[in-house]
Amino acid sequence: MGDPRKLRKQYATPMHPWNAEALEKEKVLTQEYGLKNKKEIYRANTFLKKYRSIAKRLATSSSAQSDKETEQVLGKLVRLGILPPGSGLSDILSLEPRDILERRLQTRVFRLGLARSVSQARQFITHRHIMVKGTEISSPSYLIDVQEDQQILFRGKSSLSNIEHPERSIPVKEEVVAEPVEEPVDEATQFDKAIEKVQEEAKDE
Repeated sequence: MGDPRKLRKQYATPMHPWNAEALEKEKVLTQEYGLKNKKEIYRANTFLKKYRSIAKRLATSSSAQSDKETEQVLGKLVRLGILPPGSGLSDILSLEPRDILERRLQTRVFRLGLARSVSQARQFITHRHIMVKGTEISSPSYLIDVQEDQQILFRGKSSLSNIEHPERSIPVKEEVVAEPVEEPVDEATQFDKAIEKVQEEAKDE
């Protein structure tokens, strides 16, 4: 029969999908972070919308429960590296989708120098070459917390664990030094120069 539960979407689509300015921003983010499709941007926007609404609700409350929830929310975002330590509820409202996309496993693999590009980082993850804290992760959108940041490694059995693997080396472009090209001189110009040289020598005598 399968799972009786109804699977819910993890993102909300924009109300105006054909907004030119929004489409241009999404195009830039897709190329910069090597995203498969715009659904990954929608997930980041939904994540932000959720925590912005929580921050607005907690900002208008002064109970002991709201203080506890504020500490939990800020603690989670700081732990994920989305907010710096010492941030407040107002800092949540100033977050952008880039702040979420920077914490994705795909982006962290590229930023740590384990891949030559964000597209290659996605390939390494989906092909099960990457592990985090000793656990194999195959989801490029996995959010990395601060403690996991320095525990992103290649799987021990992966051929990419060898630092000399050709896919990990960055090709160095050789600088081509242009040789000086002598301009062709016609016979009339050479004859005129010879006459000028003889005249100068005659004046010197």
